[in-house]
Amino acid sequence: MQRLEGARVALTGAAGGLGGLLAERLRAKGAQVLGIDRAVSPACDESATIDLSDMAALDSLAATLAGRRIDILVNAAGLQYFGAIDEQGTGRIATGFAVNLVAPAILSAALVPQMRERASGGIVNIGSMMGAVPYPFFTAYSSAKAGLKAFSQALRREVAGSGITVTHVAPRAVNTPLNTPQIRAFMDATRMRADRPEAIADRIVTAIERGEGDVSIGGMERVFSHLNALAPGLIDHGLRGQIATARALLTPVAGGVSR
Repeated sequence: MQRLEGARVALTGAAGGLGGLLAERLRAKGAQVLGIDRAVSPACDESATIDLSDMAALDSLAATLAGRRIDILVNAAGLQYFGAIDEQGTGRIATGFAVNLVAPAILSAALVPQMRERASGGIVNIGSMMGAVPYPFFTAYSSAKAGLKAFSQALRREVAGSGITVTHVAPRAVNTPLNTPQIRAFMDATRMRADRPEAIADRIVTAIERGEGDVSIGGMERVFSHLNALAPGLIDHGLRGQIATARALLTPVAGGVSR
């Protein structure tokens, strides 16, 4: 069990829709929350404004966190792009991997030594079911989240017996501002369910308190993830309709307006 009363929590993505809700819930449990984001998070006790895709700034943040007590690190910051991989450009691809995968790894590495010395601590990585069932047209996002899941598992095995808990939570679609109008149109067309962010925030906090390992949200999504691991060809076939829908949404028509 992870005690939140009096715990010092560093939370990335704290100014986002899900991050703000997490900050509120963690503080309600008695935690002191340092919010890390590009904007100030009013839901936190204090804020550190930073672009997590800036490697120099990330290195400085990692050193700062290493020099102060942090009991729990929650990597909730995330970026996703919907579109063909060849149309996203170098900047978007690099930024996505930096925020979704590189930053959590660097911040975790910075905090492991102090947690190991105290024989206690928690690292919480918020992934996505798209990391378990990689989705076309979310290619960079899916592969980064798949890497975050693998990182979480590997780190959990590395620090086993040290008192450090590593939790990976994989939500399915969540109804937050991260979903652009185009993504919402795709979700509507494919009848993709989006969970309430409040419910996901509650589940994440419960996972932190219980010290859970891997948490996957959504019954059918868990089934699909197992199928994807055992028989990916079945998932290839099952996604054909959604792939056609995505292509239709992303293909420009006369005048440059998307369908």
